[in-house]
Formats: sequence, C-alpha cells, structure tokens
Amino acid sequence: MLTRRVIPCLDVDGGRVVKGVRFQGLRDAGDPAERAHAYEQQGADELVLLDVSATPEGRGNALETVRRVRHVLSIPLTVGGGIRAVPDAQRLLEAGADKVSVNTAAVTDPTILTKMATEFGAQCTVLALDAALVAPDRWEVVVRSGKERTGIDALHWAREAVARGVGEILLTSWDRDGTRSGYDLPLLRAISDAVEVPVIASGGAAHPAHLAEALGAGASAVLAASIFHDGDYTVADVKRVLAEAGYEVRR
Repeated sequence: MLTRRVIPCLDVDGGRVVKGVRFQGLRDAGDPAERAHAYEQQGADELVLLDVSATPEGRGNALETVRRVRHVLSIPLTVGGGIRAVPDAQRLLEAGADKVSVNTAAVTDPTILTKMATEFGAQCTVLALDAALVAPDRWEVVVRSGKERTGIDALHWAREAVARGVGEILLTSWDRDGTRSGYDLPLLRAISDAVEVPVIASGGAAHPAHLAEALGAGASAVLAASIFHDGDYTVADVKRVLAEAGYEVRR
C-alpha cells in the first residue's frame, strides 16, 4: 500500500511564519526554523516553505530563511516563491531545498518547467497550482498569491505542466485556503484523475477527518498549516486518525 504523506506548510513573510485566509489578512505564526524543527519531531514526512510576498514584491526568495530551516531539518523540503528563472531555482536548491515549486513564473513562461525538469529532474520540479472555482466542475488558475485571475483552465494547465516534466503538483484551493471548511474535493478528484503524478492537497483543513477525505478524493499527500500552527492538532494526531481510517502512514 502506498504510504501517504502529511506535510505542514510554512507561509513565510519577512522571515516569519504567517497565516491568513485566501492569502490575505496575514498574522504572525512564529519562527520558521522553530516551527520546522517541531513539526519534524511530531513526525512530519516533508515540509513546504512558501515565501508568500516574494512574487508580489518582485523579489527573490529569502535564501537565509531557507538555510536556517534546512539547518534544523532532515526531512525533504520544498520551497516556492519568487522564482522567475532557472537560476532562482538553482539558488534555492543550493540553499537546501530538495524540491522547488513554481506558480506565477510557470504561467508566464511555461518553458521554465521544461528547463527545470531537464536541469534538476522531475523529482525536484513541483507545480504550485492555485485554483479558484468559476463554474460547476470548472476552475481557473490564479497567480501572484491569489491577486490575479488568469482565465486558464486548471485541468488543462495541470496536464500541460506534467507533459513538460513536472513530477508533483501542489494543489491549493483559493476558495478554501485558510477557511477551515475542508478541501475542495471535486477539484482534488478532477486534478488527480487528470494526471499521473502525485497531487498534494492544500487549502481548507480544520481537523484530521478533512485530511482523510482529501486522500479519499485522490490526493497522494495532504498539506495543512493553521491546524498545526494554532496547536489544534499535532502531525502525530493526524497520522493516528489517518491510520485508523485505513491509510498507510509512516509512524
């Protein structure tokens, strides 16, 4: 049976972990390195670190934050935010990232995905796909931390990204992000059915049952932030519920 991954997410702004609703109203949620260490101790399988203000501010990712997190972390680390070209991804990998996720830059120039997959391998190339519902069973891609609608069909974009060499998709529901109303299960099913690479579910978790629902909808891994940052549940708590629901997890 395939082992399912539980992945805490650190949204970082100005060197601090932040959390908001639909990428807005950000509040402080602690030090990235301290959070990363705590989540690994709780049993996290991987960690995602997203510099949420890098692209809107037109700057690169905060490399020093990546180095600080890497210093305390032994599990895989995916980093995103502020990547505009392949050299930006190279710098993140050199700073300690195992994988690099790209959103806005890939929509602007899809060849960056091909170049990254060729240069670093599919296993290092992650598409961060933020999607918003526009009609029943239809979602569009949003970029620049949710500030810009693209009109691009999310399923079409997921297929194109995989054809270009992406090895994983980090799928965030813009409508559900930070709302604690549960993952967008129809979106998860649609994207998971459309591609053959692993899909990470993101956006909307309030309790472990929501994460189990996401796995049932086709996700290979589940990502959450608020429930961990606010101390509602530990990673171990979530894994216990997932195991009881019949999912194979690393304990």
